[in-house]
Amino acid sequence: MQRRKLGPFEVSELGLGCMNMSMGYGPADDGTSRRLLPAALDAGYSFLDTASMYGMGHNESLIGRALKGRRNEYVLASKCGLTREGNNQIRANGRPEVLKRTCEESLRRLQTEVIDLYYLHRLDPDVPVEESVGALADLVREGKIQTIGLSEVSAATLRRAHATYPITAVQSEYSLWTRTPERRMLSACRERGVTFVPFSPLGRGFLTGKAQDVTRLAEDDIRQNVARPRFEPDNFEANSKLLEPLAELAGRAHCTLAQLALVWLLAQQDETLIPIPGTKHIEYMGENAGAADICRDDELVREIDSLFPEERVAGARYNETLMATIDSEKD
Repeated sequence: MQRRKLGPFEVSELGLGCMNMSMGYGPADDGTSRRLLPAALDAGYSFLDTASMYGMGHNESLIGRALKGRRNEYVLASKCGLTREGNNQIRANGRPEVLKRTCEESLRRLQTEVIDLYYLHRLDPDVPVEESVGALADLVREGKIQTIGLSEVSAATLRRAHATYPITAVQSEYSLWTRTPERRMLSACRERGVTFVPFSPLGRGFLTGKAQDVTRLAEDDIRQNVARPRFEPDNFEANSKLLEPLAELAGRAHCTLAQLALVWLLAQQDETLIPIPGTKHIEYMGENAGAADICRDDELVREIDSLFPEERVAGARYNETLMATIDSEKD
């Protein structure tokens, strides 16, 4: 793969999202995951993304065990700031003492002395972002993390945070069917030299053509609840029609639908954008990596864009309850 800049690091232009190996999309197999992670390094991935809440520590422990002895081969990102409360509800908690404690726990699970990029996973509405970022800056000075990131924040929050301590990366959902970052965030990142990291670049599997509607998903699949609207049967049927011309184009371009979606995304913002497609399947990891080999000529990118207009996507990105917790842009 070609390389892109991530603050002081140089990483593969596609990173590997690791959440699926622990939660979110039905059961995963630890044996397969322990083979997938080193295979991803061998395939050229050098940027891995995890979080303390992925499997409530399971994902970090998995990476620590599977890649022991290969720590110098990849840039490691993890996240703090989401905790599970006594009622089993997950909520944002950006209190400095909680973030610092979470970091210590993550370092132990990951079997590493330092986390290269440490994100505030969600903004805590009860804690000013300056306080949370200030705590992360303390961790930089202590040598426990190298750089700071933010996840799912508005451009206004990025400005406030960046004034407190330089932000290296912002992570949010961005794909053919979720274009929200185009409104303000991409330009805000570009102005400040901040790398933008799209998660769910394949639309939670929808853009691969392999996804199913909610009636056929596992009970513990997040598309059954938080990401449900677009996977409701009627919306899913309407959205699936948008894939038909894309599938024809993928055939002409001699690639898969997933690769076509990643080609479009890689072409959106020079070298300051690094998508992190996630998977728990070794074959899909390899398929995604193959997107880096496809020519991104302007004509192809324009045709992809024209065939999948965002305004025709049926259903909201998340359910109303979750959308209310996200630090979104205020028009």
